[in-house]
Amino acid sequence: MNTPFDPAAIAAIGIYTALCAFILIWLGNSTGSLRRKHRISLGDGGNKHLIRTMRGHANAAENIPITLIMLAIAAMIGTPVFVLHILGILFVLGRILHAWHFIQDDAPGWQRFIGFGLSALVTLVLALGLAGHGVWLIFR
Repeated sequence: MNTPFDPAAIAAIGIYTALCAFILIWLGNSTGSLRRKHRISLGDGGNKHLIRTMRGHANAAENIPITLIMLAIAAMIGTPVFVLHILGILFVLGRILHAWHFIQDDAPGWQRFIGFGLSALVTLVLALGLAGHGVWLIFR
């Protein structure tokens, strides 16, 4: 187990935070491109592709922050760096698949299913791990 505030652990979290930021930029740019293409400055104008892309962007904005916060806390309490990398890679891959599904006008459902599944799995593992670690520290 690494020591709290291990520079390698913090650097790992920095990598996955940056990659998630690029995903959010990608989604924001996709939304903006559709707005320009269809001349819709506010709202969705009833455009199904824009609605879909906006929902994908909103989903990312809703789910990325809490997972990155938990990943950072996991790093600070001494989670091994290789575990942080595994969780970070799976989360980013899930978010990429999920985003890719939503920016397309029509996409196969497996992209959304696997993208959400990977993301949710990482979030769940982190939540259970942090809760378990906290309870263990209280009652040890």
